[in-house]
Amino acid sequence: MQVFLMNKDTKVMKLEFLEDKNLFSNVIQIKNIKYAPLSIYKAYQDNKNVLTEVNKWFKGRNIPIWRDDLFYLLKRLDVHAADELLMKSYALSLSDQYWVKPCKSKLEYKDINFFENDFGFSDFLDITFSGSYIKRKISLMTPNNTTDGRLKKTWVIENNKKILVKGGYKDNPTAPLNEYLASMICNALGINHVDYELDIINEKLVSKCEDFIDGNTEFITAHSILKDELIGNYREIYERYIKILEANGISDARDNLEDMLLLDYLIMNVDRHLNNFGIIRDVNTLKWISVAPIFDSGEAMNLEMLADDTMVINDNGRLFNEVVYFDKFLELIRKTRKYDLEKLDNVVDECESILKKYQDVSKMSDKDIYNLCYLLNLRIKKLKTNFRKCLITFDIHT
Repeated sequence: MQVFLMNKDTKVMKLEFLEDKNLFSNVIQIKNIKYAPLSIYKAYQDNKNVLTEVNKWFKGRNIPIWRDDLFYLLKRLDVHAADELLMKSYALSLSDQYWVKPCKSKLEYKDINFFENDFGFSDFLDITFSGSYIKRKISLMTPNNTTDGRLKKTWVIENNKKILVKGGYKDNPTAPLNEYLASMICNALGINHVDYELDIINEKLVSKCEDFIDGNTEFITAHSILKDELIGNYREIYERYIKILEANGISDARDNLEDMLLLDYLIMNVDRHLNNFGIIRDVNTLKWISVAPIFDSGEAMNLEMLADDTMVINDNGRLFNEVVYFDKFLELIRKTRKYDLEKLDNVVDECESILKKYQDVSKMSDKDIYNLCYLLNLRIKKLKTNFRKCLITFDIHT
């Protein structure tokens, strides 16, 4: 089958698609390559195999094989593999405006995109979070075919807004609470972020957040931006990333990256990988607009207790291409003066209140809650101490 890779109603390229294998076998014609996903455009610029990059991009839109309980989800949807879902919804997403259009089709973007059009979600929500089997036919024209990550998640519509509902890990059900904690800290410090709320669905704690992309923008990951440039240590890559963003018109890139580092230091986020931060681009003008707001901070505040009640903390976090001590994060923050850390004084009490409110569903013990709040208090105190040292050093040298 011949198809067009589309960006809204702009034809990017014409391709041959093998329906039985769910992959592209040939690039027939390049049309408007600058409107391609950034990774594909860069491959074209660098004279690399564009077809290979197109297939990587396409497969990257799949629900990943490591999604919690993926086997059961696919069985309930009556499909054999996640990649079968992609063309059921023309590979549409709520993170960008790319889609795959059969050449013979007269469809226009306005007819099918999920930013302007509603979609059914109640069945998908139910089978994702309850494990129930639904006998009736489930519509697969949904953005839920292109969600990434390990966590169970579902796009829903609430008050005409596209909302992502996300659960916790099987081995760490507190991820939604960590998302809420991250929001509290960002709100206190005035950090640009995606706001998370908590809810209970089928007796499971979930987080909810509004889509930060609209019908005229796209999210481009740091991985796409840094593709083939992950050379050197984390400091070199960090500076290279900032320079790339600044060169493309995002003048406050460093400030926003420092905000992310500060948050990840405080909550000990171990999973800030290159696909959960990046930038927002205008799909019509291709202008880089801003650093994306901070999101996906659930893999945090991890601690274990030994038999003698000794607290064991993972002191390492991911920083671009390396895993380093969290203290290294602070070494990259230059503008320590801009943070009013006194505004964090009430965060621990607020955190405790939320943890107790949802204790019945989270199954956290009183000891668990105490330990987590104790850890958060330690992180805030340590941050204040380290920042005071930075200010003293700065004043001495100036």
